[in-house]
Formats: sequence, C-alpha cells, structure tokens
Amino acid sequence: MKAIIIFLLAVIIAIMGYNVYDNWQRFNPPNYQYVSSFEIPKDHADRALLLDYHDAVAKLNGYVITQWSANDIDVRNPESDNAITVSAVSDYATKVAIVTYYEDQLMAAKSAKVAPSKDAKKKELIKKMFYINPLQNEFKLGERSAFIFEVQGILIEKGEAIQQDGLYRTETQSALKKFEAENSLYPDGKMDALTLDTLLN
Repeated sequence: MKAIIIFLLAVIIAIMGYNVYDNWQRFNPPNYQYVSSFEIPKDHADRALLLDYHDAVAKLNGYVITQWSANDIDVRNPESDNAITVSAVSDYATKVAIVTYYEDQLMAAKSAKVAPSKDAKKKELIKKMFYINPLQNEFKLGERSAFIFEVQGILIEKGEAIQQDGLYRTETQSALKKFEAENSLYPDGKMDALTLDTLLN
C-alpha cells in the first residue's frame, strides 16, 4: 500500500512538473533573443539611431514571443505553410530587415570614411521611403506614389518594358511578380522588405 501511495505521489509530481515546464516553455521560446552578427557600439554618436535600433530589436523579440505563445508559430523555423504562418513569417522577415537596416546604418556611420556614391544615396533614400511605413508601401492597384515611381525605374533598369509614372497598374504588378519569381521570392506583386532588398542589390 505504501509503495502504491509513493508511486501515485511520484506520478502527481511528474504531471505537475510537466505542466509547469509546458507553461514556462509556452512563454519562453528557445534562443528567441535576436543576436547581432557584430558588436553594436554602445557609445555611437548618433543616439537617436541607436535608440531606433534597440527599439526595432525589442519589437522583433516581442513578435517572436507573441507568435510562439499566442499562435504556436515559430516564425524563425515554421513547421506549417498555412496562410496564418506565411503571413507571420512575412511580418517577421520585415522586422528582421528593419533591424539589419539599422545595423547597416550604425556600422556605416562608424566606419565610413568615403562619401557614399549618388547611386548609394538614392538607394538609401528609397529604403527610407519604404521603412517609414512598410505596410502602406505594399502596393495596391490604382495607387500612385513617388515610391512606386522609383520602383518602376529600378524595374526598367532591370529590363522591364513598363511605364514610369508612379501609378501601380497591372503592367507594374506583372513585372514585379516576374522579378519576385525569378529571384525565388513569393510572387504576389506586393512590396515587402525581402523584395525591396533584392531589387536594390
């Protein structure tokens, strides 16, 4: 009888321990904290840029935790390809791109001795146009903007025969879809961080 009671207590403790671990794991994805591939200077002269970078990292880490705990999605290594997961992974990629964009800015400001070329300056301005509000720059048919005008110019440079007028019509959408497909990107004809980065490289 005593052995049975001890066995039951061991089972109860094991179940309670598993529940505690499961609950902890739900809110603590493994290695979720973003780690930069190089050291970010803490004494950087541009304090506003440094603040923007740390804010972007905090948002990225928060997004990983939220998707893990609320939707059971590991956006860094998804196990499914349903619509919710694809959307979450796309949002994650945008947040990573924003973080790496700030990293590039921090490192460029630290090491740059030579003034950037006119082309490099233009690319940086195009990136800024996008990152001010990425969701508003996804492109919808009939939309007109200076950002669309610049993207059309890049597509024309890459050999697309489209009109450069800043109006997002089907010919621009088709050209963008074609570019995405040729570069192993999801061909939806929408502008996201991955598409923009590939366009500018």
